[in-house]
Amino acid sequence: MDTGGNASEDARAEGYAQQARSAFEALRDALSLAFERLEADLPRGAPFGELPAGRFQRTPWQRSDTTGAPGGGGVVGLMRGRVFEKAGIHTSLVHGELSPAMRAQIPGAEHDPRFWATGVSLIAHPGNPNVPAAHCNVRFVATRRWWFGGGADLTPMLDARRTQQDPDSVRFHAALEAACRPHAVADYPRFRRWCEEYFYLPHRRETRGIGGIFFDYLTPSDPAGPNAGATGFAAGLAFATEIGRAFLNAYPELVRGNFLKPFGEAERAQQLVWRGRYVEFNLLYDRGTAFGLRTGGNVESILSSLPPLAAWP
Repeated sequence: MDTGGNASEDARAEGYAQQARSAFEALRDALSLAFERLEADLPRGAPFGELPAGRFQRTPWQRSDTTGAPGGGGVVGLMRGRVFEKAGIHTSLVHGELSPAMRAQIPGAEHDPRFWATGVSLIAHPGNPNVPAAHCNVRFVATRRWWFGGGADLTPMLDARRTQQDPDSVRFHAALEAACRPHAVADYPRFRRWCEEYFYLPHRRETRGIGGIFFDYLTPSDPAGPNAGATGFAAGLAFATEIGRAFLNAYPELVRGNFLKPFGEAERAQQLVWRGRYVEFNLLYDRGTAFGLRTGGNVESILSSLPPLAAWP
């Protein structure tokens, strides 16, 4: 869909962004509730069970675009609890004009700098090293084109659990494959390979975790004809939100299966080292981090993906 050139196309881009925002905020609320239930359900005898249960604290923020005009904003949701040493679930809807440096890097912005972008992003850093860290993000972007992107991935914190044969890895991949299966726009084998390639640290010659799925520039089309834009958008939004629901159904159960397990100093040391790898990836290679910082996003929200403690031996 070409969103440049006339008011009706601009209004359609805004309308799509608002629809996606509503769906993403509903997903945020469901994810937040599930995480708070995990905090409440941790028994007192479990590791960190003596600490108070965490709850999300939400803080709204606003931005100006590169021209100084109002450019939307979002809500930072942060929790520091006893299951999750740090967890963030954030939503945003930003718009305006891209800076000259960004226009050549964003599809459809070369000749028209106007854009809309909305998304929900989750990052979870559990306290217990037996519980894997996790990330899930889905987003919608409109310039003179529009597309969906996002994905979900799992990062075990213990060396022995960082295999494709580990039961948590098997269950996580199975949940994402099942989420892709009903959607014609989803290519699970390609999205799984894309995740493995994306979450790779070339300077370490290793992957960040055990993978998941990643997709970007997904612009579904409908061969039926004149309603291709609307139908394509609906298909893209349905798939993006399905990924969020699959994560919601899978990850909390992985947490419950591990948060009672004991650990010692050796396991904590492994956890901090792998968190260091997480920091390296997000600061050096992550597209979302770069896009947020270069478009005037909320710095606290963007950098909340970093763990509270990490180590470089």
